[in-house]
Amino acid sequence: MNEAQRIQLNVRVSKETSEKLDEIVEYYQENTKIGRIYKGDVLTDIIEKSYEIMQKQKNLKR
Repeated sequence: MNEAQRIQLNVRVSKETSEKLDEIVEYYQENTKIGRIYKGDVLTDIIEKSYEIMQKQKNLKR
């Protein structure tokens, strides 16, 4: 994704949540072979997967 397609989100989270995100990023880094992993990459992946699950659940209700 090029820079023009990205926006910056500024959010406040608890220290505990930030530490969990750091741990998840470290896990992704150790278990993927795509090079350097950034927090934004991890958050994007989590959001996309959650969105897919939400869409499936919504479709099941119909």
